[in-house]
Amino acid sequence: MSSTIPSRNRREFLKTGLAAGAAALFAGRLAGAAAADAGPGMPALPQAPAVAGVSPSKVALTHGDNRTDNIFRALRSLEKEIARSIGHRRVIIKPNNVSATNQLASTHVDALTGILEFLKSIGKLDNAIIAESALRPTMQGFQNFGYTAVADKYNVKLVDLDQEKYHTIMAFNQTDAKTHPVRVSSMLTNQADNFIISACMLKTHDRAVATLSIKNIVVGAPLKLPSSNTERRGRGFGMSSDKPIIHGGGAHGININLAMLAPLLHPSLSVIDGFEGMEGNGPIGGTRVDHRVCVVSTDYLAADTVGARLMGIDPGDIGYLSYLAAAKVGESDLTKMEILGEPVATLAKKYQLGRSIQQQLQWKEAAQVTAS
Repeated sequence: MSSTIPSRNRREFLKTGLAAGAAALFAGRLAGAAAADAGPGMPALPQAPAVAGVSPSKVALTHGDNRTDNIFRALRSLEKEIARSIGHRRVIIKPNNVSATNQLASTHVDALTGILEFLKSIGKLDNAIIAESALRPTMQGFQNFGYTAVADKYNVKLVDLDQEKYHTIMAFNQTDAKTHPVRVSSMLTNQADNFIISACMLKTHDRAVATLSIKNIVVGAPLKLPSSNTERRGRGFGMSSDKPIIHGGGAHGININLAMLAPLLHPSLSVIDGFEGMEGNGPIGGTRVDHRVCVVSTDYLAADTVGARLMGIDPGDIGYLSYLAAAKVGESDLTKMEILGEPVATLAKKYQLGRSIQQQLQWKEAAQVTAS
């Protein structure tokens, strides 16, 4: 027996209760947190959602023939705002290493260099770390992509989030219309103490149309941990990955989870490197786009909206961006943003979308769930 979730009700729910709903997903698993042992895997309480950025939201957009320089210049144009926002918090740079071997699918070391050089220039490099929970072994990717050398140069620490503390939240699955536990990094939810930089790329996606700065944090936060549960065991590594749970069983589930959890798992600063974009069957199997752009903003919704437009994608076709726009967590209207640099339309290119785009757009239709 199946039932339908009307799209109108879904929109109203997300518009009126997004942040509260995210908090409720966290709250369901906090009762047992105190009983956990200390050390890696120890649960920690999440922080409250951040307040949306000031209006008008500023978005830096640069274009040029040097990846590092593009990123440094974009960050420099928001120098005072970024320095003020960091305050006394520790900086965590979260790359997007969905592969340990495919450089096009993963954050380039030259992008990290631009970020680190900027942090050094404003005196915010002390205690900074580069942290990731990658699909494949995190440290293997760090080594393959040259992160070790740049970390040594700038005296920053490389951290495998799978070896750090976590707590458990709940995520939605559309196949049974129920919530399921997900173990996520405590570092990425503790935004009172940590300033999270999402160092990602312009890429199309095989389930959510595009993957930008929000998705890098929300899907990067679930961890790979030892488990005897063979159904969730990682590929060949004897690990259980909770990342598939966030994907929510389909187009409705993944977009609801990305939007619902963004107020608690989001970038403090979005740095979207589009020097080389990926089109087609991203986030791993797509092809290169020579674009040579960079987007930076402390408003993560504004940054991802600009990123989508640069790829020739209507943000209204990306479910989680549409939900977050309805919830007004940031700015989604280009005409109300202050774009620092060339106009978005001048630098936009039309990216080829993935083969499964029609299935990805099913989030716009009423969801069918199996009643139990």
